[in-house]
Amino acid sequence: MTFDFAFDPVYRAMALAFGVTEGRTGVDVEDGRLVARYGFWRLETDLDNVAGIEVSGPYRLLTTIGPAHLSLVDRGLTFASNRDRGVCIKFRQPVPGIEPTGRLRHPGLTVTVADVDGLAAALSA
Repeated sequence: MTFDFAFDPVYRAMALAFGVTEGRTGVDVEDGRLVARYGFWRLETDLDNVAGIEVSGPYRLLTTIGPAHLSLVDRGLTFASNRDRGVCIKFRQPVPGIEPTGRLRHPGLTVTVADVDGLAAALSA
């Protein structure tokens, strides 16, 4: 299953400057894998590595608009296309995603897909 991001017009305009377009984003859940794409950024892991999910939001504009965001508090990664609602995915083992060497690993990922409840259900199954 592929889950498309829900783009707010303001987020769409800001994301474009960072190579993030609707055609280069999405969250795929299939064949035992989770793959999240957000422009140049990509996070990939086995579904067995998903420790839990939480529906969350709303988010602060300045900490979510534009490119992928790294939390300085917990190293979590955010792919946000709106500030309303998303799915926070926690991992058993942190995974690479924001930088190309893979040294920096993330204990969680937040994504703002259009079908928040559908993604939450797919990851809980």
